[in-house]
Amino acid sequence: MEPPRPALRVGAVSLDCGDHRALARFWADLLAGRVLWSNDHASAVDVGGLVLVAQQVEGHVAPAWPGTSVLHLDLTVEDAGSLDALADRAVSLGASLADPQPDLRWRVLLDPAGHPFCITPFAP
Repeated sequence: MEPPRPALRVGAVSLDCGDHRALARFWADLLAGRVLWSNDHASAVDVGGLVLVAQQVEGHVAPAWPGTSVLHLDLTVEDAGSLDALADRAVSLGASLADPQPDLRWRVLLDPAGHPFCITPFAP
C-alpha cells in the first residue's frame, strides 16, 4: 500500500522584480485586488482566489518575450470585443504591449517588471 501523500495547493505565485511595491500596486489596480501585506522585500496582492507576491530581487533582469519567461499569467475576459480596451487599460497602469503579438485572438502584454501576461477570451 502506498503511503498517503500530503495535500498540496497553490499558495501564491511569486514574481521577481526590481520594485515590489510598484509591481504589487499594478496587479492590484489591474485586477481589482488588494495589497495584503508589504515589507522591505516583498508585497502580496489578493486578486480574488489567487495571491501574487511581488518579490524584490537585487539586479532583477526582466524576462525576454518570447523566449525566457518561466511562466506567464492568462487573464480571461468574457467579451472578446473588449480585448483592446482592457489592453489599453493595462498599458495606462504601466504595462506595455509585447512584440510580437502571436495571435489576434489575445493580447500579450508585459507588466512593469517585464513579466509577460495574456488577456484572452479563452478559459481552460
